[in-house]
Parts: sequence; structure tokens; C-alpha cells
Amino acid sequence: MRLHRSAVVTLLIAATGAIVISCGNDKTATAPAVDPNAVAYSFVVMGCNRLAAPESIGVVSTANVQELNRTFSDIASITPKPSFLFFDGDLVFGYTSDSTALDRELKGWIALYQASTLATSGVELVTIPGNHETDNLAKVAYAPGERTWLRDMSAYITRGGNGPGVGGADALATDQSKLTYSFDYKDAHFVTLNTDPVGKDWHVPTNWVVTDLAAARARGLKHIFAIGHKPAYPYPTVPTDGLVFDPVARDAFWNSLASNQVEAMFAAHNHVYYRAQPTGHTWMVIAGNGGSPIDATADLMIAGTGTWYGYTLVTVTNGGRVFSKSYGRDVPAAGYAAAPTAATTLRDSVEITWK
Repeated sequence: MRLHRSAVVTLLIAATGAIVISCGNDKTATAPAVDPNAVAYSFVVMGCNRLAAPESIGVVSTANVQELNRTFSDIASITPKPSFLFFDGDLVFGYTSDSTALDRELKGWIALYQASTLATSGVELVTIPGNHETDNLAKVAYAPGERTWLRDMSAYITRGGNGPGVGGADALATDQSKLTYSFDYKDAHFVTLNTDPVGKDWHVPTNWVVTDLAAARARGLKHIFAIGHKPAYPYPTVPTDGLVFDPVARDAFWNSLASNQVEAMFAAHNHVYYRAQPTGHTWMVIAGNGGSPIDATADLMIAGTGTWYGYTLVTVTNGGRVFSKSYGRDVPAAGYAAAPTAATTLRDSVEITWK
């Protein structure tokens, strides 16, 4: 009996379970097996690189330039290359009612990024505002700050647009569609959050988040990651310095993460590295160790604490496992804004796969 070529392929697959290619001379080639432990994709999260008091140390930039440039270089050399760098707020000092001053600081930060090797590495930069970018001198979010951010950072929020507009179920005072938004990438769903909308400081638009996460799950996305500047659960020694300002709203937001099996919320704001599972399952990872002065209350006796400068790398394997790894270097002995001299090494690793 003479079989058609497609029938030969079908029989070979059925018999071996391998995908084969049948050639005209009846030779076959087996496709290489996929390593379930290999990295399918990855992304980096970091935040809080702004200086504490720029004028006091005689510098022009309000970013910690030495640490910023070092981290940019470190990220550019990661193999395999991360898909994204989420820079999670407090890029600059800000905290000004003068939006022209904020504009100048943001453009200075962008110039530093564009001059780095990271800008041409193929890693996509996604910037998320922190309170230092959107707050005025009274430490309250103001519309000119949001507008300045949106204009200056437009090249780094290109995936935005599907977030909540004015009003709606979250009664928002300003358009948040490019400040809080989401997007899909491969089998993952990313939600970026503005944790200080005008008129709603210390809050996220929970009603929009609930709807967005449910839709992502309905589409069959396997992994969900939330990223916002202020943590839902802050570092233990500063228990009110996060979204707990309104515990009812915070709990509603966190419950929406847990009920949709979100692996983790990544944040900054607290100047420390910290990770914990506040209610089980969903992780709270604070990566606020980008170069701002480490919080004086950081306590190494608290599990999951790190007082190094660096970044957090999240990897998703072909087999669906998710790992969060903090890479860092010691704070310079010459001062936090001095040139770093220590090597950047793996300081912490934890599996955050939803279980």
C-alpha cells in the first residue's frame, strides 16, 4: 500500500508523539524539544531613583545619575534580553507646583536614558508616574503635573489608551486612560497603575481594574502582573505609606488581584527592596531601591528585606513558572549619589507562580 505524504506524517506523529517533517526521500527530522525551564520572556521593574535634595549636593539632575547609568548598563547586558523595563515612578525629584520645572527635570531624565546603551538594546521602556512626578508642593496630585508627564513621556507610554476616562464608575476627575492602562504580551496581561490620580491620591481606579482583570482572564491569559508606584501593602516599618491610607478601597483592589490569580503587584515608593505575600498567593514586591536614599527604617531582620541598589528581573519559563529575582550592589560608602564600585549580583530569588 502506498501512503500519501500527509498520511506518513500523521502516522509518525501518532506513533511517536513528536512533530516530524517528511521529505520526498522519506527521511524525517524531529523538531527540537522545548525546554520547559528555559526563559520564555522576562521583564524588569525598578523605581525611586530621584535624589533626596538635589541642591544640597550641588548637582543639576534630580536623578541619581551614577546609579541610573549603572543600572541602565546592567539591564542592557542581560541575556536573554528582557522584553520590558517598567520604571515605576519617582524618576525625578519633582514635588513642584511649577510644571515647567517638572518638564525640565523629565526631559533631563529622558536625555540620560537616550544616551545609554539601554535605549538601543531592544528592551522596551515603559514609564509609570510616581507621586514626585504628579504631586505639587502641597504633595497633592495636580492636573498640570499629569499633563506634563503625558506630554514628555509619550514615547514610553505607547501601549496606553484603554484606561478609564473622566468620571465613570471610579468618579475620576481627569482622564487616566494613559496613566492607568493594560496590555497583553504573549500569554501575560500587564496592568500599569497611577496610584495618585488627581482628586484621588493614594488610590487606584478599582472598578476599572476589576473589569479589566476579568476580561483578561476570559481571554485566557495565563499570567497577570500589576505595576504601580505606591504599594498596596507598604514596607512593615512604614505601615501607612501605601494604599492603606484607605483600607476599604485597598482591600477591594487587592481582592480583585487575588480573585483573578494575579501573580504579583510590583511597586516602589518605599526606598527598599521587599517581598511578601500579604494574604497568601498574590505577592507584593517593592522594588523602590533604584537609587534614592535607602529608608532609614529598613530592617534586615524583617524577612524579604534588601538594602542594596539595583533592579528586579521577572522571568516566565516555557513551562509556566514565574520567578522574581532582585539584582543589586552595595550602596557606595562615599555616599548614596557617588559612583558605584560594587559588583551587581543576584541578591534574592523567589518563585511567584500562582499556587
